Amino acid sequence: MLEISPHKVVHVIFQARRERGKDGGLRAFIEGLNEDEQAHLTAIAWVGRGAFEADDYADAVETALAEKTTPTADYLMGMPHLSENLEAGLEALGIDVSDVEEDFL
Repeated sequence: MLEISPHKVVHVIFQARRERGKDGGLRAFIEGLNEDEQAHLTAIAWVGRGAFEADDYADAVETALAEKTTPTADYLMGMPHLSENLEAGLEALGIDVSDVEEDFL
């Protein structure tokens, strides 16, 4: 189902919080993900903001792959509530990252 490690998603969440409005390491990190990981990251954010239901996650991933028109880093970094959307998406998908979050605290 999830083809991006929860650790990578949490990394993006913490960097997005730290870099609000800045163009630091977050862009490079997202650009360093492979195409599938980028699509899954986008799909998680979409589920988190309510554009897709958790049950439609596979459709969200397919849509992210099929309809990509801008670089994923640009798209996600332009999302006003990226970290919140990713957190909500993980929760909606039933993915517990509390143990992973401890690595970033």
